[in-house]
Amino acid sequence: MMRKCHLNTCPVGVATQDPVLRAKFTGQPEHVINYFFFVAEELRGIMARLGMRTLDELTGRVDLLDARPAVDHWKAKGVDLSKLLYQPPAPKGVAVRNTERQNHGLDKALDLELIEASRGALDNGEPVRLEHEIRNVNRTVGAMLSGEVARKYGHAGLREDTIGVRFTGSAGQSFGAFLAHGVALELVGDANDYVGKGLSGGRVVVRQPPEARRDPTRNIIVGNTVLYGAIAGEAYFEGVAGERFAVRNSGAVAVVEGVGDHGCEYMTGGVVAVLGHTGRNFAAGMSGGVAYVYDPERSFRDLCNTSMVDLYRIEPTAAAADDPRRPRPRGPGVNDTGMGDMLRFDEERLRILLERHLLHTGSRRAQALLDGWSNVVKAFVKVMPKDYYRALQDMEAERAASATVAAE
Repeated sequence: MMRKCHLNTCPVGVATQDPVLRAKFTGQPEHVINYFFFVAEELRGIMARLGMRTLDELTGRVDLLDARPAVDHWKAKGVDLSKLLYQPPAPKGVAVRNTERQNHGLDKALDLELIEASRGALDNGEPVRLEHEIRNVNRTVGAMLSGEVARKYGHAGLREDTIGVRFTGSAGQSFGAFLAHGVALELVGDANDYVGKGLSGGRVVVRQPPEARRDPTRNIIVGNTVLYGAIAGEAYFEGVAGERFAVRNSGAVAVVEGVGDHGCEYMTGGVVAVLGHTGRNFAAGMSGGVAYVYDPERSFRDLCNTSMVDLYRIEPTAAAADDPRRPRPRGPGVNDTGMGDMLRFDEERLRILLERHLLHTGSRRAQALLDGWSNVVKAFVKVMPKDYYRALQDMEAERAASATVAAE
């Protein structure tokens, strides 16, 4: 009713990640159960008046619908629903409701082979390395394997890189979905939509074949809605992603060489680095997490939805920015001016992300950016949610106050 679900300001604590607002939620699971009891009881009364004993008897009976209240209403005057409510005669023996179970072909799923080949890791935690071809009919590859990991080890999963699988080819939808801690999937080729959906601690890498000569920053390598609802893990893509990249991401770390429209939409956590162009409406509804966008042409502001975020330029530290021996900051501080210590941390974190991207994909773009780092870092823009930034400032102020009290 408030129409603020996308703003992270839900006054009753439902559609929000803010702990202060979430504390305002007064509902209980029993309230929902009780509500559905009332719904079921009302439905039983309606069915009794119609002479029906089961819902199966009601399915498809459009002749029982009463359209008069709608047709007689002044807003719907003149609307003819006869074609919409027409019930074509069903041939003899053809059911008008669901009477058969679908066969999803799970017995042919590629994950079954991966599970069997990974028994050493699943049973004893032994490292496993596999190679496999993949086609676009192979969907949600890695999900069933991750289910086996979670079944035995929970969300903590296995040690990093315990199970490593390298694929070649074109992956179907939801490659690496719900990938668990300790599972790393590398794809040499390309993938469809929803790569890394619900990523839960694993690592997904999609890169071009070594012989490819196309420019990754102009080549779409993964589809739309990549990393939808991801909660943890890493993802590296040597190429451009489609629309709605990292939508509702709440904890994954990702590097990509370009994105379509609506990047980082409704993002609530995690870190995203974009090494190329973005589409329009970037950061719409973004209430948490951080994004870094390479913007040498300084055109990104026109493509970003700044209703909930602020943009900051990242300056190199005073020390030699290209010196690998320079001191490495320990954490994200915030000073009174607003961004000083945090920006120094941003530079370090951003460089590490590019180094990781180069390590896992061999990206020429990452290598070129790292080679000229002291100048390149100035072309990056940090996208920071306003409320998230204020929360970090408050936390820093509380820590400083606690330290002062302890010193006294």
